[in-house]
Amino acid sequence: MLLNGCPEMYYVLAIDQGTSGTKALIFDEQGSVCARGFELLQCTHLRPGFVEQDPNALYGSVLRAVQQCLQHFSGDAARIAGVAISSQRETVVLWHQDGTPVVPAISWQCQRSLGICKRLRENGMAPRIAARTGLLLDPYFSASKLIWLHENDAKARQAIDAGRAYFGTVDSWLLFRMTHGAAYLTDYTNASRTMLFNLETLEWDRELLADFGLQSLRLPELRPSSADFGVTDFDGILDRPVPIVSMIGDSHAAALGEGCLSPGVAKATMGTGSSIMMNVGNKPQAADHGLVSTLCFATKHRVDYALEGIVISAGSTPSFLKEKLRLVKDFAEAEQAFTDYDNGGVFLIPAFSGIGCPHWKYPGGAQIVGLNFSTSWQNVARAAYESIVYQIKDVIAVMEQAANVPLRELFLDGGLVQRPFLLQYLADTLNRPVSTLALSEISAAGAAALAALTLGSISSLDAYRETRVVARRVEPGSGIEAAARNHEQWLQWIERL
Repeated sequence: MLLNGCPEMYYVLAIDQGTSGTKALIFDEQGSVCARGFELLQCTHLRPGFVEQDPNALYGSVLRAVQQCLQHFSGDAARIAGVAISSQRETVVLWHQDGTPVVPAISWQCQRSLGICKRLRENGMAPRIAARTGLLLDPYFSASKLIWLHENDAKARQAIDAGRAYFGTVDSWLLFRMTHGAAYLTDYTNASRTMLFNLETLEWDRELLADFGLQSLRLPELRPSSADFGVTDFDGILDRPVPIVSMIGDSHAAALGEGCLSPGVAKATMGTGSSIMMNVGNKPQAADHGLVSTLCFATKHRVDYALEGIVISAGSTPSFLKEKLRLVKDFAEAEQAFTDYDNGGVFLIPAFSGIGCPHWKYPGGAQIVGLNFSTSWQNVARAAYESIVYQIKDVIAVMEQAANVPLRELFLDGGLVQRPFLLQYLADTLNRPVSTLALSEISAAGAAALAALTLGSISSLDAYRETRVVARRVEPGSGIEAAARNHEQWLQWIERL
């Protein structure tokens, strides 16, 4: 490959900014990882349902992760040809022209706008919003959080009404800071999560903005995921500015990284929450069955759409047992409990911030049900992990029905794929094989593939897909019948919510 006439090796620096931390990775032309950096992040839980993050801490974590990554990089930093950004999606950031935040960032996990959603639903807005944006009326998405800020926070209201408030999801905020305000942009995938973006026209929906009272809000310019997004030197960490050549939401990046390039191929990201996304082709599907319609990814030459099901609490559930209830000392202990015990009739309903797709219920908190005097902590630990699997099963079932496309392949990514027992139980519950790729940082890899496309080092995304290496394929085993019985009981408990 010749990059700008230069035959030497070149690299892509990929940023993967998530809820609990930020990764920085350097990929070579073959898609191999040459160096890594990681910085932890915290969320602030002000009171039940209110979740925030510090916008400056988000940006600071990027700089520190990049610094660590470069310290571990043995190659020539002068050969870094492009920057790719994958980021958490629906989180709301508002800032002034000088780059100072107006208010703390409101996390995608935050439920403070439940009342806003209820009011809009009672006013008959839900069908219109779904038809235009593909999304459900839910606090998960950005618009209801913005409405809440406009109605309840004086600083936010004044800045918005005066036309001084710059709004963006995390990608736009990071880009603005990385370019010192020179680039105020977002890509179609992140925009498609705001409830302000029209899926058909690929433009901001000005009528919805007016309906929401947000017509004076500043909005970033829209571009495909693979495009020119400006340049950065990461506040002097690099010795020269490098072009930013891709931006994409993390779940969309994972779908691309897993190779979800044709209808019926799906991925499940198993992290703090879980996003199950299935490619449905070049036309959007109507939102139905508790699913949302969204962009899968976009380049200059193609736009692929997807159906997505949202699991709000996945890895956060066993973490809660360890960190808050102190039911287990470490995750190895919890994994041993899963292997040695069944659930003993216990089910954990992880409605910490509600139950997502396809149920979308908000019963006022998580529940542990089916307890009796013979229940052990091991039964509860097993139930916590089982709840992740049942939620994914529920999404896959309605996804096949809504798209009228059978699931062809399910690829898994995220931290929880390191739990072999969980993959086996998922294969048993789905009664389908599940696969993981050799590369674990799949969101970063998807963003880097888009960057490679922009830079011209690959001719198409299909060419990238051919380079993927499947690390593990797990077939359904002897636990199919037991998993089916347990899932049926799970559904009965969900119906009682």
